[in-house]
Amino acid sequence: MAHPSTTAMPPARRTREEKKVLAGTLVGTTIEWYDFFIYAQAAALVLAPLFFAPMGETGAQIASWASLGISFLVRPLGAIIAGHIGDRFGRKVVLVFTLVGMGAATALIGLLPTYAVIGFWAPVLLILLRLIQGFSAGGEWGGAALMSVEHAPVGKRGFFGSYPQIGVPLGMIMATLFMFGLSTFMSDEQFLEWGWRVPFLFSVVLIVVGYWIRRSVEESPVFKEMQNLKAEASAPLGDLFRGHTKEVILAALIFAANNAAGYLVIAFFSSYGTRELGMARTETLVAALIGGLGWLVFTMFGGWISDKIGRVLTFQIGYGIIVLWAIPMWFLLDTANLVLFTLAIVVLTLGLGPSYGPQSALYAEMFPAKIRFSGVSIGYALGSIIGGAFAPLIAQLLLDNTGVSWSIGVYIAVLALISLIAVSMVPKSIQDRDLHTHDREHDEAPLDTAL
Repeated sequence: MAHPSTTAMPPARRTREEKKVLAGTLVGTTIEWYDFFIYAQAAALVLAPLFFAPMGETGAQIASWASLGISFLVRPLGAIIAGHIGDRFGRKVVLVFTLVGMGAATALIGLLPTYAVIGFWAPVLLILLRLIQGFSAGGEWGGAALMSVEHAPVGKRGFFGSYPQIGVPLGMIMATLFMFGLSTFMSDEQFLEWGWRVPFLFSVVLIVVGYWIRRSVEESPVFKEMQNLKAEASAPLGDLFRGHTKEVILAALIFAANNAAGYLVIAFFSSYGTRELGMARTETLVAALIGGLGWLVFTMFGGWISDKIGRVLTFQIGYGIIVLWAIPMWFLLDTANLVLFTLAIVVLTLGLGPSYGPQSALYAEMFPAKIRFSGVSIGYALGSIIGGAFAPLIAQLLLDNTGVSWSIGVYIAVLALISLIAVSMVPKSIQDRDLHTHDREHDEAPLDTAL
C-alpha cells in the first residue's frame, strides 16, 4: 500500500517536486563524473610535467596516474560519515554538502600553482584536493540515489532511481565534448600553459546551478516520517554492521563488475586506441562520445524496465550480456576501425545499462530505512574499490604480461559472473517493498528470510 506521504500531495505540486528531485539528484553525479573524466584527461596530458617533474618522465607519469586513483581510498570514509549524517539528519543536507565540497575542490585544482612556482607544495595541494574530491564523492551517490527512490511514485522506483545513474554517461559526454573542443581550437602549447585549467574552472558554474536546484528540493518523505515517529537511530552504523553485513557485501559485489567494465569505457579504451592501436585522438573521442550516448539511453531503459520485469532479472540480463561480450569485443577493438571500435563499446553499454540503471532502487529495497543511507553508500564505495579503482591498472598489466588484449576480457567476464551470482542471491520478493518505517515486519526483515 502506498504511504500517505507519496500520495497526499496534489498532483500538480507533486509533479513540480518530482522534477526538482530528479534534477537535483542528476546534477551531483554528473559533476562527480565530469570531474573524473576531466582529471583523467589532465593526468594523461599535463599533470606529470606540471606537478611531478622532479621525479623524471616515467616517475612523474606514474605519480600522475596514482593521483587519479588515490581518491578511491577515502571514498569509504566519505560514505561512512555521509551515511551516518544522512541517517541522522536527512538526505538533503548531505547532498548539498557533498556537491559544494566536490565542486569547490575541482575548481581549486584549476587555480593551483605548478611545481615551477611553489615547489613541492604543488603536488601536495593537488593530492589534498583530490582526496577531498574522493571524500565528497563517497557520500554523493548514496544521498542522490535515496532522494530519487524515496520520492518515486508507486511503480516508478526503478525509473526515478536511474536519474543519478545517468550522471556517469552525462559527465562522460560533457568532458569528452570539452576536451574535443579544446583539442580542436588550441595548440598543444596553449593547452599546456593554461587551457587545461578551463574545464576545472567550469565546475564553478555547475556548483551554482546544482546548489540552487538542491536547495529547493524537499527532504526525503521517508526521513520525514522517521523524524515524526522519533525512530531509534542513535547508532545506525552499529546497527548496519551488526545485522546487515551480508547486504553490504552483496551490494559491493553487485556493483563491482559494472564499475570495472565502466572504467574501461571511461578511461582505458581511449588510451588503448591511441597508444596500442595508433588511432587518432579525435577518433577515440568520437567513439567515447557515442559510447556515452548509448550508456545513457540503456541506463534509463534499465531503470524503466526494472519496474516492469523486476530489478534482479534486469541485472541478470545486463551481466549476462557483459559475460558473453567481454572477450569477443576485443577482436572488434583491435581492428582499429572507427566503426567497429565504436560498435564494440556500444554493445558493451547494452550490458552496462541494465546492470546500472536499477541500482538505486535495488539498494534502497535491500536496507531498512534507519540505516539505508549508510548501507547503500558503503556498499557502493566498496564496490567501486573492488571494481573500478584498479580496473585500468589491471587491464594494462594483463596486456603487458600476456600480449593479448582478450585477456582483459577474461578478467571482466569473471568479475561479471561474480556480480551475476551476487545479484541472484537478492530475493525478488523485495521488489517494491514498503520503504517507510511504519511497516516494521517487512522493512526490518533480513534478506535471508526471503531466500
